[in-house]
Amino acid sequence: MTEHSHVSRDALAQRIRAALASRDSVREVPMFGGLSFMVDDRLAVAAGREGDLLVHIDPTPYDALLREGGAPAFMGEDRPMGHGWLSVPVEAIRDDARLAYWVEVGIGSRLTSG
Repeated sequence: MTEHSHVSRDALAQRIRAALASRDSVREVPMFGGLSFMVDDRLAVAAGREGDLLVHIDPTPYDALLREGGAPAFMGEDRPMGHGWLSVPVEAIRDDARLAYWVEVGIGSRLTSG
């Protein structure tokens, strides 16, 4: 991981903490090469190495969420993570309101995925 990557991930993690400040039972866990945020012990989102956001989603609205700015998530090259995950690029979460939207998507999937 480069120094820039570390700074990008840490800056995003700080913004995610702010978006989750009103929530109880938030825990941070190193995972997926980044820092994952668990809400009530279920993964919601992760700050990626390059400042991108990995979002755990309910697969039902997958196509609609792609149109909202999400992209298919991959674990390494050529290993898709499936319809339960999206990657949101840095450009789509520069605004705190957009980041909060995607954090809520991750929390919502946590509530619907049992």
